[in-house]
Order: sequence, then C-alpha cells, then structure tokens
Amino acid sequence: MSIESVRKFFEAHAPEIEILQTEESSATVALAAAAHGVAPEQIAKTICLRVGEDTMLVVASGTARLDNRKFKDRFGGKARMLEAEQVVAVTSHPIGGVCPFGLPSEIPVYCDVSLKAFEEIVPAAGATNAAVRIPTQRMIELVGGTWVDVCQ
Repeated sequence: MSIESVRKFFEAHAPEIEILQTEESSATVALAAAAHGVAPEQIAKTICLRVGEDTMLVVASGTARLDNRKFKDRFGGKARMLEAEQVVAVTSHPIGGVCPFGLPSEIPVYCDVSLKAFEEIVPAAGATNAAVRIPTQRMIELVGGTWVDVCQ
C-alpha cells in the first residue's frame, strides 16, 4: 500500500514527522485545505510529468498553475501529464495522494518557488486521505528537491 512506503520513508529519514490521516478525502486542494485547516495555497500539490522520455515530479502551491512557457524554457519541452495508471506505476501513489516521499525509484523532484511563501506546507502522503505538515525547507532537503520557477 502506498501510504506504507511513505510511512517507511519517514521512519527512516524523519521520524519526527507524523502522517495525518483524515476520515474525509483530501484528494483535491480544496478538500485538503478544509481537512487540515490551512489555506489552499499552503497545500503542496505534486504533479507527475513527462518531457520526452524524462519523468519528474513538480511540487507547487495548491493554487499555482503550471506555466507552459516557463516550463518549456526550463526543461526544453512541453510537459505531458501522466495518466492515472502511469502515475501509480511511477510513484506507487494514487492520484490525490501523490507526493515526493516513499517512491519506488529515484525521480527528479522540482519544487516551484510558489512554495517559498510558506514556512510550513501540507503535501499528500501516499493516500487520498493522508498528508503531512512539514517545514518547506525540510521537505526540499528530504526529497533532494531543486527549486524552479515554472508556475503562474
């Protein structure tokens, strides 16, 4: 189960971080913000994309939108969103629970500068009703993230 890989990740790398599971779904930015009592901007959404043969994760503020021009300028090609079954195959996480933690293999993780506005963010944690509250910089360090400016 996907949340288990996230749990093992945090046990190994950041045991102080607790996975928060809610009764209600937090599969969308609006649902996650309501479930965790934060502004939608503070939700860190993770998008699984492909450019040519390269697959990557982009983590951005919940209300930020990918800017196609910025993305193409940074990565040299147009972003293609993966289909749900491809996302699960690459990340082991279902849509609505995709996060940069507990991945089955290394995938480049890029963090949009829209996250810099927050000391703490709330990304999903491998299930549609699971998330973590984590300092922004701590997440970047844990996942080996690279800052990029690819959103509006």
